[in-house]
Amino acid sequence: MKKRILFLLALFFIWLPLLAVQKPVFLLYHHALASGCSLSDYLKVITHGLLLDCTMAGYLTALPLLMTLVSIWLPGTFYKKLLKGYFGIMAVLIAAIFSVDVALYGYWGFRLDATLFFYLQSPKDAMASVPLGQFFAQLGMFVVYASGIYWVLKKCIVPLFPETQVRKRLSGSLVILLSGGILFIPIRGGVTTSTANVGMVYFSQNQFLNHSAINPCFSLIASLSKQQDFAAQFNFFPEEERKEVMETLSSSPRTGYGNEEDSMKPQTLLNTSRPNILIILMESFSANAVGAVGGDSVITPNLNRLSREGVLFTNMYANSFRTDRGIVSVLNGYLAQPTTSIMKYPAKSQTLPSIAKSLTNEGYIANMLYGGDINFTNMQSYFFGSGYSRITADRDFPITSRLSKWGANDDITFRYLYEDIKSRDNQAPWLTTFLTLSSHEPFEVPYHRLDEMGLYPNSVAFTDSCIGHFIEKLKELPVWKNTLVIFVSDHGYPYPKDVTGYEPRRYHIPMLWIGGAVKKPVVIDKLANQTDLAATLLNQLEIDHDAFTFSRNILSPDYPEYAFYTYSNGFGFIDSTGISVYDNEGKKTLIETPREGSDLRLRKGKALLQTLYDDLGNR
Repeated sequence: MKKRILFLLALFFIWLPLLAVQKPVFLLYHHALASGCSLSDYLKVITHGLLLDCTMAGYLTALPLLMTLVSIWLPGTFYKKLLKGYFGIMAVLIAAIFSVDVALYGYWGFRLDATLFFYLQSPKDAMASVPLGQFFAQLGMFVVYASGIYWVLKKCIVPLFPETQVRKRLSGSLVILLSGGILFIPIRGGVTTSTANVGMVYFSQNQFLNHSAINPCFSLIASLSKQQDFAAQFNFFPEEERKEVMETLSSSPRTGYGNEEDSMKPQTLLNTSRPNILIILMESFSANAVGAVGGDSVITPNLNRLSREGVLFTNMYANSFRTDRGIVSVLNGYLAQPTTSIMKYPAKSQTLPSIAKSLTNEGYIANMLYGGDINFTNMQSYFFGSGYSRITADRDFPITSRLSKWGANDDITFRYLYEDIKSRDNQAPWLTTFLTLSSHEPFEVPYHRLDEMGLYPNSVAFTDSCIGHFIEKLKELPVWKNTLVIFVSDHGYPYPKDVTGYEPRRYHIPMLWIGGAVKKPVVIDKLANQTDLAATLLNQLEIDHDAFTFSRNILSPDYPEYAFYTYSNGFGFIDSTGISVYDNEGKKTLIETPREGSDLRLRKGKALLQTLYDDLGNR
């Protein structure tokens, strides 16, 4: 029995350095983010991260423990072969998860979670974000790490598995079962009331150091376990208290959140109640790259110029950090979720109200244009479920036009859009939604005006040049006189490089309404969200928007002025009193500017998040 116990102890403790080595590698890989970190910080990342490494070591030791128990009653030499196979599979999985995680962190700003599987439903498109050189670097990391894990376990652990018989089988079995009970302690995360969670390794005010301490395998497993019971998540307040806090966010206490009864007629922006509507979702356009809303003045000269011709919203914030969530925020007026994406669940997303459904009920014809793979992240089922009758995607363009890793570049799709609008008979009003793609990672575009500034600003400049050319040509068509063009980002981007993944600058985006249907140029400085487009637009068209629970009419005199956004398991809340950003995993406030009033802002943000997940769970 001693050999069996020694085998289990050796296996558990050898997993720890094999997992802990990920921390310094992660820090070195992201050396730019770790530039201000000391040796002490590196050591703290490793030591604090051991908590979750112990949990994963417990999981990884569980099956060998079961094999050890069986071997007491059924001894044999085949167990070593089984162990080799098990270790080989685990080595591949652990190395694959780490290699993908360390690469994606630079783009996502958070450790691996269930979002990965959402994007892997279309592997080709998921890989389109990864430059070829980085792909081979990650492949090399995977091979070295997987080989190292397997070699250590094969040489040091497999030979320790005992082949001898046990005389006292019953007592031996009880000892192994007792060992399993002890092993459950690190799996559970300790003996206190709280169980293992990502936040237990947080130790610093520097969020990057906290993220570095997380075991990506555990992060992935934990997020998968939280994907279904949404209504049970984020229960910050008892129901009555939640309702009371939500009342403070309502534009009218009689009608509830977002469904205001205006005390006076709101401002009218349009000269017609039934314009043709073109919504252009600009991929990754950050306000920091658009001069008209306070960003860099040289990147988007066309949007800057057009902003003087229409209705410019200068204080607009995206609700999330990814396209699948931003699309839903814009087109359905539905708040983005920090731990999942409703687009992943067609049975839920099809229950959402949408701008397209509301307009088709009024006689509009709705269609969608995207130059990439429309099956990526369930987009095709989502758009059909949202009321679009025709979808144009990469499959509708010749192979010679799909020059980008993602599909057809924006110059191709803008040209297609122009020809399509030009050919319409204009007998019925139409809604067209167009999602651009050229300003998506890896930002490789056939344009070089701002190469010296970097790939991202140059890609934004390319799309801006396409916008300028398209609008100038569209103005020449008769349809321009009765058309409203809405430019809005699907989400922002961490530009410039010092922007973190959770601060408001990451989520500040432009929104611009132009076209012959616009009465006159106006600048609107109210704090607003992407979600507010639905109620604001439908109100201008005198169409009921009560079904859009989380959308507010920006132009209402009773409009409650604030902005709310979510990042990976956290949220930000901005109002006239300041900014508060909260991390749900670490259960700590990351930003409170000023400190005075932060508690009230956090209460409002938590109530919004709880209300959102209650709604999500009930759909």
